[in-house]
Parts: sequence; structure tokens; C-alpha cells
Amino acid sequence: MSDLIFRPLVAGESALFTSLPDAGLVGRALLGRTFATVDEGGEYRPDWSWVALRDGRVVARAAWWGKDGDTAPVALDWLDFAPGESTAASELLRAAPLHAEYDLLLPHGWREDPAVRAEAEGRRAAAEQAGMRLLVERYRYTWSGESAGSAGSAESAGTTPLPPRTGRLECRPVPDDATFRAVMARIMEGTLDAHDRRTLDEQGLEAALDETIGILDWMPSPKDWRRLAYAPDGGIAGLHVPAENPGGPCIGFIAVVPEYRGRGYAYDLLLECTHDLVDRGATRIAAATDQGNFPMAAAFAKAGYPITQERVNFV
Repeated sequence: MSDLIFRPLVAGESALFTSLPDAGLVGRALLGRTFATVDEGGEYRPDWSWVALRDGRVVARAAWWGKDGDTAPVALDWLDFAPGESTAASELLRAAPLHAEYDLLLPHGWREDPAVRAEAEGRRAAAEQAGMRLLVERYRYTWSGESAGSAGSAESAGTTPLPPRTGRLECRPVPDDATFRAVMARIMEGTLDAHDRRTLDEQGLEAALDETIGILDWMPSPKDWRRLAYAPDGGIAGLHVPAENPGGPCIGFIAVVPEYRGRGYAYDLLLECTHDLVDRGATRIAAATDQGNFPMAAAFAKAGYPITQERVNFV
């Protein structure tokens, strides 16, 4: 077998990257997105898009993503390879001087389809051979509704009724960054989020706060959308962050502080967050949670958020 050549794309080489056939069963194709570099109207930088070539033919490819202005990628979006070329994909990941979490997008119930499962397990094997490890499996949700004036209606096909706010919590703007960080620190105690737990275990509380708040600050939505939630006794029960990521409106963050857990407040916060986004004109809202975060998953189900995909995160 001939030697492999690993290299990034140059401007105008999107067609080289897409020359590798893709069945579209897993990955970014599930979002209806095709690959293109920024110089050709796409969202991927040529120098962050790498191919493995054997005799001039692409046998593996990987593309990392970041929003405009990012100096390092935030996610590995694309990873696939030709039949029998799993090792080439692993070697490509090791050869490229880029590092970010691998976010493998899968259809809901993917293990039930042998063809989809084979595609997913092939990518997992390649990522693990390159030194990555499975961190967590997550659900991805997409709420689709009408505009603020008729958010409770489901007359249009594909829309989901938005339940009214429960009225159990009073949500107010966050007064300052220090208060937000202090409440986030309380939320970290006993968190069910795998990313937070990993950073807490490996680097400690301050690093976990820097990471989570840094992601929220990275989003283009303004800080003044963030809300603290007060319980009837006047205590801070938690917070919610209606947000926008580069793809559109999303549930940025929802959490309850330890002393108020077990009262179903995650559902109240989700409704508050959703209503805030709808009031700002959102008709589609993305969200996600770890599959092991049963309280949050139950809140999404109760609020009418359908699971639209699953994601497997490798670090």
C-alpha cells in the first residue's frame, strides 16, 4: 500500500474535500449542511480542513470549525474515511496540529439501524485510535413554534405548543458578572453535566467556571439576556440563559442551585428561557443535554422539545 500524504486544503479546494463519498447517515449531513471553505461561501477555513491522500485520492478527511474571529477551533465537525482506511483517519488526526472536541452527530435511535451504527462505530474507533476518548452522549432538541403572538398555537404543521410560564419563579436580570459567577459556582456543586464534572475533577472549580462562562461569553447574544430566578421565599433558585449561537436561538444554560433541587424548577426555567427567546422573535430553538441528566431530559420532554438528533462527544 502506498504512503499517505497529510495536508490542509488551500483556497478553492472544497471539491477535493468532498470527493470522498459520504452516505450522509451520520455527521453534519444530518443538519442539511454541505462542506465548503470560507473562500467558496462556506463556514470552514482551508487551513483547518485536512485530507489524507493516497496516490492522489482522498481516503480520509477531517475539518475543524470555529466562528469568525476564533484563533483556535472549537469543534471537530467532520471525520470520515474510505472503506478500510480507518487507520488513515487516525493518523490524519495525529498529523494535523489542531485539537478540539469531536462532536459526532447521529440520528435519534441510531443504534437500531445497523448501517448507521456501523458508520458511528467506525468513527469512534478512528477517534479512539488517535488518542481521543468518549466523554458523554447527549440529546439534541429542536423546538419549533410560531411567533410570540401565537406561541401557544399548533395550527401550523410542525409547530409545538409552548406551555405558559408556571409563575412559580420570578426572573430578574443578572446585576453583574460577579453575581453570575457566584451563582454558577453554587450550581457546580453536584452538577450532572459531564463536561463540568470533567473540568472540576481535573482542574478545579475556577477552571470549570472559566470554561462554562467562557462558552456563554463566546456566544454572540448579549449578557443582559441572562436571568436569575428567585423562589417564593426570596432565595435564588437558579438561572437561565436565553442565547444565540452562530446557528440561531438556543437554550444557552439552565440550572438549579443545590438547595432548591428536587422541586421541578428545571422545567420552570426552561419555560422562562423559551418564552424569552420567543418574545425576541425565535420560531426555532436548539437545545441539548447529557443523556444521563434525567431531570433536564424530563423537563425538555414535558415542555414539548422533541429529540431531533443525538451527539457523542469525544475529548
